[in-house]
Amino acid sequence: MLNSLRSIVQEVNSARDLNKALAIIVTRVKQAMHTQVCSVYLRDPAGDYVLMATEGLQQAAVGQVRLGRGEGLVGRVVAREEPVNLEDAEAHPAYQYFPETGEERYSSFLGVPIIHHRQVLGVLVVQQIERRRFDEGDEAFLVTMSAQLAGVIAHAEATGTMVAVGNTAAQAKFLGVSGAPGIAMGEAVVVAPLADLKSVPYRPCDDIDAEIEFFQRCLMAVREDIKGMGRQLEERLNREERALFDAYLAMLDDASLGGEVIAKIHEGTSAPYAWSEVILEHENTFASMSDAYLRERATDVRDLGRRVLAYLQESNQHCKVYPDKTILIGDDLTASMLGEVPEDKLIGLVSVQGSGNSHVAILARAMGIPTVMGAVDLPYTRMDGRPVIVDGYKGAVYSDPSAQLSKHYSAIAREEEEMVKGLEALKELPCETLDKHRLPLWVNTGLMTDVVRSLERGAEGVGLYRTEVPFLLRDRFPSEEEQRIIYREQLEAFAPHTVTMRTLDIGGDKALPYFPITEDNPFLGWRGIRVTLDHPEIFLAQIRAMMKASSGLDNLRILLPMISGVQELEEAKTLIYRAYHELLEENHDVKLPPIGVMIEVPAAVYQARELAARVDFLSVGSNDLTQYLLAVDRNNARVADLYQAFHPAVLRALLQVVQDGHSQGVSVGICGELAGDPGAAILLMAMGYDVLSMNATNLPKVKSVIRAINLEQAESLLADVMLLAAPADVRERIEATLRDAGVSRVVRPLAEAD
Repeated sequence: MLNSLRSIVQEVNSARDLNKALAIIVTRVKQAMHTQVCSVYLRDPAGDYVLMATEGLQQAAVGQVRLGRGEGLVGRVVAREEPVNLEDAEAHPAYQYFPETGEERYSSFLGVPIIHHRQVLGVLVVQQIERRRFDEGDEAFLVTMSAQLAGVIAHAEATGTMVAVGNTAAQAKFLGVSGAPGIAMGEAVVVAPLADLKSVPYRPCDDIDAEIEFFQRCLMAVREDIKGMGRQLEERLNREERALFDAYLAMLDDASLGGEVIAKIHEGTSAPYAWSEVILEHENTFASMSDAYLRERATDVRDLGRRVLAYLQESNQHCKVYPDKTILIGDDLTASMLGEVPEDKLIGLVSVQGSGNSHVAILARAMGIPTVMGAVDLPYTRMDGRPVIVDGYKGAVYSDPSAQLSKHYSAIAREEEEMVKGLEALKELPCETLDKHRLPLWVNTGLMTDVVRSLERGAEGVGLYRTEVPFLLRDRFPSEEEQRIIYREQLEAFAPHTVTMRTLDIGGDKALPYFPITEDNPFLGWRGIRVTLDHPEIFLAQIRAMMKASSGLDNLRILLPMISGVQELEEAKTLIYRAYHELLEENHDVKLPPIGVMIEVPAAVYQARELAARVDFLSVGSNDLTQYLLAVDRNNARVADLYQAFHPAVLRALLQVVQDGHSQGVSVGICGELAGDPGAAILLMAMGYDVLSMNATNLPKVKSVIRAINLEQAESLLADVMLLAAPADVRERIEATLRDAGVSRVVRPLAEAD
């Protein structure tokens, strides 16, 4: 049964739509379990569970048999949220017979729930006329099948219908993580790497004859390529090996793959998408075969598929047209993909892969383009040309939005514009409370494009300059002189204000293409200071470049990431002192800059006092600290609801750090996303944080909130929330304070969308 399981799972994962997946499940499970019936019931919008696919019951019953939660044996599976295994189903009080199935009464029944994100999406059932007690292995097999089916069904249910995306438009919501804040409303343009069979976007075909002619031209080009390769290798290969090229040519014949593709084009599908569908189906067929030789032929089919697809896509690239309001969508967006879109037309980005710290997200923030990353459930290949809303604040993507939702987000966008204009007047005003408590607001930067935006919004310094960004933009490590030039630009732009430069922080979800780090658990692995201490040549070159860049300006601070103990700090300081003395010996006019530690792992929280005694300042990285304290990957959309920066444990850790830092006479700042949350800024000020550093976009909002309250109000709010036990209660208490201060619209411009 294990071989059957692998084969079915592979087929289901390759299915391009829900109907195909259901057909595979009911047919193959019935065969594998040697039963007479296999059926799938799915939840409809009304909450009932409807027979959607069957092998063994009358097909006319599909869509007709309907049960509510708790109704019949299927309803019992739903209500219990666990398998129901009965040898004599008719004897059970919940048993119901449906004459419309036109079949015998079945005695044996095994039903398992199909669950996705704690929701019962449906029920997978096998039945048999003879009495049979399905054993534990049978149950385990069916549970595994239901888990595979859950993701496929979730995709279809998210679209609001049980038909393939692109047939009937229905509003759908997909969650990811915020890459760059803002609202974008436009038309989706799907991009994919050339020759990636699984990423070909669905596009309809208007002129069938022209599309078939185009397809056959591409086939002819590939035929010539294959013949040419055969001629070049003729003397180096034996007859059997040369036969592979003949097999390739045969597969391209109109009676084989070519004919299947032409049939799909006649149905109104574009040639690239039709080709990818046919190739994936054949590849899957070969891959699922038991014979090892035939199974290996899947590789040949895939290779041929990529060759033809490259021609199909390359020809289409030359006539690519981008709409005025382009929202670029892809599996894994790259900087080069962004560069292909005219600057005045690109208004939003959505990437299925990636995180808020991905290179594309960093660029998007610098360019002010609303972005959602990690939208793992998004059926992106079917999104091309569809209306889309990108909510970069909440990390949400809406396809085919209703008129009501579009109106809602249009109002948010207008209010955001008005609010930004109103906040511009605050640029020259100090960030201080009504009772004159001063709180400096700094910015987080990574690119030179961040500088103008930061200065326009009245930044008083840089709390975090991400030095890894210049490393990410190259195909090799930048030299010491190249780094010095880059750092000098940042230091000069903000002089005389302080610029805090974090040493190279790679690893986790930030890997350099020329220095790959492959680990099973990268966030708990080789990253941050651990990498640079193991490679002192990289660390020393960076420190020397920083110090030389600061010569004559002396506005540099050095920040060490991922410090988890005193020993790491001492090792890093030793290297910094070494670089400093080397530069003095080389007659460079440099000064030893202040050295600080990032508090972003729990160990550093509980050693904050000892660390503070050995440095000039502390800076909390709230993003990593929150994920480590809560054991929640902050870039994983599936557990996004568990990533709560207002969790009482996080607030207590933040308070302890600032108290321990101040006990040693050092300043304590915070440079995570929490610092840019206007409501959180009130709490951080009350805790005693000396500096808040944030994305430049959020700086005016935070300043407006701080200027609307007094310190006593903030301290009263802090005292209240430190007694609360749930993040939602903390957020509610903060919002009440903002409403009382008349600045709630800065945090939540309009009511939340559903």
